[in-house]
Order: sequence, then structure tokens, then C-alpha cells
Amino acid sequence: MPELPEVESLRRILARSIKGRRFIGATIVEPRLRRTVASDLPKRICDGVITRVGRRAKYLLIELHDDRILMVHLGMSGSLTHRRGLADNTGFDPRHDHVTFMLDDGSCLVFNDPRRFGLIRLITRAELESITELAATGPEPFGGGFSAAYLWRTSRGRSGAIKNLLMDQRIVAGVGNIYASEILFRAGVRPTRRAGKVTRAEIERIAKITPQVLRAAIGSGGTTFRSYRDSQGQPGRYAERLQVYDRKGQPCVTCATLIRAVVVGQRSSFFCPRCQK
Repeated sequence: MPELPEVESLRRILARSIKGRRFIGATIVEPRLRRTVASDLPKRICDGVITRVGRRAKYLLIELHDDRILMVHLGMSGSLTHRRGLADNTGFDPRHDHVTFMLDDGSCLVFNDPRRFGLIRLITRAELESITELAATGPEPFGGGFSAAYLWRTSRGRSGAIKNLLMDQRIVAGVGNIYASEILFRAGVRPTRRAGKVTRAEIERIAKITPQVLRAAIGSGGTTFRSYRDSQGQPGRYAERLQVYDRKGQPCVTCATLIRAVVVGQRSSFFCPRCQK
């Protein structure tokens, strides 16, 4: 599933390539995504001028001149690609091109999603913080709301695993399975540890390392294992820098102990039994 680094990488590319463009139409081939795409979306989006491309948590926010926002979530397998024209599929299976937005320069934005867990909604700016998808979202890991003090307060008294705490979008916006594993490895904390039992020093390491790992992943365009592609159809390059995720049975990069895997919160979690306590 695309996480914060993948969505932020996509946002940065789109901010350069589509800002100032005007929507001249849209085609919905398959409306049955996580939430059914509104049938009047093509009519409502027409003539909207893109003024800014933003992000909140794992949601891409394409802002228009009239205070409306096209909100896009990539789900588990989605991609939003900026293509030169309708004939340019950048290697994607056209059977999964569910929604196409035409722009005034002849290019188009195409939402491709094989598993159809993504989301596309046109909302107003006034709705942004109150809609179901974002109403309870926690602070961004790069903002002032996220700190060691905040994470310490939030973790106290919790019996759930520290990895689940990091992945809880109500606690920290945008962190998912891949980066939670990487953050905890670098912090030396096992993903199965009870959040309330993690020490203050460990919490401080986690809070410091979280934005570092995410920024490094953004700089590499995110991580691609199967389907994620950026707006130009290119895969993320951070997979080659992962130290524990998806490395079960391989030697730890620090101590050569074999990496183990365990299920935490119904997700595979990877850790070094020697480096992580």
C-alpha cells in the first residue's frame, strides 16, 4: 500500500507538471472503488483550474481555483499518472484505468487501480477537516504537532504493540507497514513491544528517526514492490535501502543475525532479534 513517502513523491511531481492546467472533462469507466465515484464528477470537475497540489496523510489533494479539492487515495494498488495523451498508458494494464481526467494541454490524469480500494472525491475546502476520511487523522510526522513529548504522552498506558501505535492514522499521519518496520529497526525497538512499556529514551529515538526515514524514502521516490508507480509511471527506488522490511531470513545489515518475521496487527513485521529489544 502506498504510504506517506509514495504519496508525497507523487505530489511533488504533479505539483510541477499539472499546476495551472484546467480540467476539460473526465471519463469514468469503473465507478466501483472503495467508495463509488460520483456519476456527476465529469460535469463538476469541468473548467476547474489546478492551483495547488497538496497532501494530508496518505491522501493527495488537488486544489482548484474555486475552493474545491479533488481528493485521491491510492488504496492498495492504485496509481495516478500524468500521461501525454489517451494513447500513452506508460505500461499500465488499460483494463484498470478506471477514471481519466482530461487537461487543457492535451494531457490527462489517469487513475489506475487493479484492486479498486482507492478513492476519488470532489469536496469543498470547508469540508476538508470534517470529512470521514480525515476527521480523526493525527499530526503529520514533519509538523510541530509530532514530537517525542507527544508520542510519549500518547503511548502511556497502551497495551497494544508499538508498531500498531505508529501505524494508527489517528496517532501519526501517513506511516504504514513498511516504514514502521524500518523506523523501529533504526530505533532498536521490537515491533511487538507494548507501547506503554517503551522507555522515554526509546520514544525519543523513534520520534527523531521517524521523519528521517520518511524524508529519505521521499528522496528516493518511495518504495515499489509490486504496483506503485509515480505520476510518470516510474517505480520508487527506496526498496534497495530497506534494512529489515521483506528481508526475512537474510542477515541483519548491522550484526548479521538473520531477520525474523512476526505478524503484528494482521501485518507482517520484520525485525532483528539481536539489534531490537
